[in-house]
Amino acid sequence: MFDRRDLLKGAGLAAMAATLNSTKALALDTVTLPFANGERPLVKYPQKRPMIGLTSRPPQLETPFAIFNDGPITPNNAFFVRYHLSDLPYNLDPDKFTLEVKGKVDKPLKLSLKDIRKMKATEIVAVNQCSGNSRGFSEPRVAGGQLANGAMGNARWRGVPLKAVLEMAGVQSGAKQVTFNGMDGPVSDKTPDFVKALDLDHATDGEVMLAYGMNGEDLPFLNGFPLRLIVPGYYGTYWVKHLNEITVIDNVYDGFWMKSAYRIPDTPNNAVEPGTAPKATIPINRFTIRSFITSVPDGAKLKAGGTTLRGIAFDGGKGIKDVQVSTDGGKTWVSAKLGKDLGKYSFREWKLPVKLAAGAHELKVRATGNGGETQPDAPRWNPAGYLRNVVETVRVTVA
Repeated sequence: MFDRRDLLKGAGLAAMAATLNSTKALALDTVTLPFANGERPLVKYPQKRPMIGLTSRPPQLETPFAIFNDGPITPNNAFFVRYHLSDLPYNLDPDKFTLEVKGKVDKPLKLSLKDIRKMKATEIVAVNQCSGNSRGFSEPRVAGGQLANGAMGNARWRGVPLKAVLEMAGVQSGAKQVTFNGMDGPVSDKTPDFVKALDLDHATDGEVMLAYGMNGEDLPFLNGFPLRLIVPGYYGTYWVKHLNEITVIDNVYDGFWMKSAYRIPDTPNNAVEPGTAPKATIPINRFTIRSFITSVPDGAKLKAGGTTLRGIAFDGGKGIKDVQVSTDGGKTWVSAKLGKDLGKYSFREWKLPVKLAAGAHELKVRATGNGGETQPDAPRWNPAGYLRNVVETVRVTVA
């Protein structure tokens, strides 16, 4: 809908703003997600194919799950979108954009997009997953966006290591954390700005990235153009979009989005008894291990005989060791063949030929990571609906 070159010039942003603020005209159809009150509009946004719409101001778009059966890399135009703040930077000019690096540094920096692109680039394939992915399945229900399993995606990100930029600035002795702020802002002064923080040793591990490229193209606007933070293995709340401010601090950041929001129980497995509140919490951090069947939707009707089941698995960065599949509701399990390894932060494809006799079948899948982590048979609960990684079940009828 918008030409990339026009967008880079800023010409497409005003038109995009008008489109994003009139999404009712873009509603194409509806889909029903598999939980209570699951009806959602299927909407078309600039630079996106039809997506599942959760909200329009700010835009929140979920990827239709069938996309994940097309390959391990999620296309840019199908990649999910999540914002907290509604004042998006439609007026940004890429030629005038600057990234400011300040705080406890020897040499404060103001880097243009051209400056950043001149630096030695690196690439990583990594999953970005919303903290609330799959929240709609929580029982009892919890507050927040009622998402199915499509608030995730896997992409090849290109940019520069945050470590290199911090080395240019010269981090001072005594620094403890690094904070990140983007150009999206609140519409009310009472709404806290969306600022996230990482410990200094994490920020300088060489993997955290300032990305300007996604799957061989510039970042789509709704996925953070012109620059976003990539925090491999960590939930998307840390992946700050439209990144324009990095601050090195000598204390633990206590802003709202770290101190109060995006917290998980400080308990074994980060869970509590359903319906109860945790006594203590910590910031959400690394992904739990997950796996999915992508080739067969729940409720499908299949022909008796042979078929090949396919799917994906991923974790927080140790990598997938094994994926097992059951066609009899978990009574017996068979290891699937793993696909190409695109890196420890990527989706890992799997496939398994099976023979299904006539009747009802419960297909299940579970992954085991290189660190021994696996998935629970029953869902774990927390008040925010985070960290879901139960063994997934797909029910099919075979005739």
